[in-house]
Amino acid sequence: MKLIQWVLPLIILCVPSGFSSSQIQVSREGNVETLAKNFVNLLVKEEYASAALNFDAAVSAALSPQKLRETWESLIMQVGAFKKERSVRTAKVAAYDVVYVSCEFGRADLDVKVVYNSTKQIAGLFFVPTEANPQAGAAAPSTNSTLPAREVLIGSGDWALHGTLIIPEGEGPFPAVVLVHGSGPQDRDETIGPNKPFRDLAEGLAAKGIAVLRYEKRTKEHAAQLVPLKDSITVKEETIDDVLLAVSLLRNTGRIDPKKIFVLGHSLGGMMIPRIGLRDSGIAGLIVMAGTSRPLEDVILDQMSYIFSLDSTISESQKSQLEIIRSQVARVKDPKLTVATPSTDLPLGIPARYWLDLRGYNPPKVALTLKQPMLIVQGERDYQVTMDDFAGWKKYLSARSNVQFRTYPKLNHLFIEGEGRSTPQEYGIAGHVAESVIDDIAAWIRK
Repeated sequence: MKLIQWVLPLIILCVPSGFSSSQIQVSREGNVETLAKNFVNLLVKEEYASAALNFDAAVSAALSPQKLRETWESLIMQVGAFKKERSVRTAKVAAYDVVYVSCEFGRADLDVKVVYNSTKQIAGLFFVPTEANPQAGAAAPSTNSTLPAREVLIGSGDWALHGTLIIPEGEGPFPAVVLVHGSGPQDRDETIGPNKPFRDLAEGLAAKGIAVLRYEKRTKEHAAQLVPLKDSITVKEETIDDVLLAVSLLRNTGRIDPKKIFVLGHSLGGMMIPRIGLRDSGIAGLIVMAGTSRPLEDVILDQMSYIFSLDSTISESQKSQLEIIRSQVARVKDPKLTVATPSTDLPLGIPARYWLDLRGYNPPKVALTLKQPMLIVQGERDYQVTMDDFAGWKKYLSARSNVQFRTYPKLNHLFIEGEGRSTPQEYGIAGHVAESVIDDIAAWIRK
C-alpha cells in the first residue's frame, strides 16, 4: 500500500445518465495539454458532469459523474485539499497522448494522468505520485545493474503478463525468488515517484547469486479488461493466480533450482503470502515485507487517522471524513454485508465481494498452518503497515524455529531510510532499498 494506494494508482476507466455517446457535444479544440488542464480545473471546481463529458465510451461505462465525484473526494481525503497546478508534460504511448498534470495537494504532490485517444477523448485516468525528475527517471540503483536480464511472459492468453527475469552469471542451478506487489496496479519495479523498490531488490539479490522474477501486475497490464469485472475481483484474481504461474515458470526455467523457489510479498503481497503458501506447498520459503496482519479495513482507517494527524490538529472537515470512513469500516464488518452492498458504502469504493473474500482472514493464523520457513521484515518508521502488524506476526509465529524476524529502525514502508515521522511526501524523495535488507534476505535464502 502506497499512500493508501487503493485509490491513488487505481485506474479510473464513466457517460452521464441520460446521454449516449452520440448525443454528447464537447469542444475538443486546443492541444491535449490545455484539455487536460481544463479537465483538472473542472474537478477542482466540482463540475463533475462537465468533466465526465470528456470521457470516451469505455470510460463513460465505468465512471459516472457521481462516481467521479466520489473518486475525487476520496482522493482529497487522502492527500489534502488541492492547492495549485505545478507543471504539465506529455508522452506518446502507441496511438494515445498521455498528459501528466502535476498538482500540489495539502499533504502530497500527485500527477493527474489523463490519457487521450485520437479524437481527444479521455480514454484513461490515473492519480499517481509525482516523479521528482520524470525526464531523467529514478536515480541509478546502488546495486549491480549489469547482470543480464530477459523479458518473460507470465501465463498465456488474455491475462498474460510481461516480466523481467534476472539470472546470475554461471552454470547454477540458482535459488530464485518471485516478487509480489502491494495493492493497486503496480508495475514490475513497484514504482512510486522516483523510487523502484522491486528493481532494487531484484538487482541486489541477483548480485548475490539469487535469480529474481518480477512482472507487471494484472491490474496494471490488463486494467481496461478488468473494468467490466471490477465488482467480482478478489485477491485471487488480483494477485494470487499470477504468483502461482510465476512460480511454475521458474520451475521450468534452465539454471534455476526448482526446489529452491521462494516468494516475497510486499505490503498487500505480504498479507497474501500465507494464502500463496497454502496454494503451493512446494514453495521453498516465504518472505513477508511489511505485510498487514490486521483486517485491511482497520489498516485503512489507521492510515487516514495518521495522515490527518500530521498537521498537529485534525480539522472539523477531517473529523467528518474520518466518521465517514468509520461508518464504511463498520459496513465491512457488518454480518449483513452482501455482494449487493454498494461500493460507495465501503472503504475507498472497493466492491463488497473483495471485502467478503477477506472476511475472517487472519494472515499469521493461516501462516501457522504452513510448513515452509518464513522471514518477516518490517521498517519501524512505516506508518502504513506498522509495528502493530509486525507484533501480530510474532504473536502467532515466534515459537516456530523456522520463522525469523527482522526490524529496521530507520526504514519506511518502501524500506528506504529516513528520519523522524514518515509522511506521504517522503515517497517523492529518491532513495533505495537499504542494503541491510537485501543482505538479510539473501543470507536467509542461501542458508
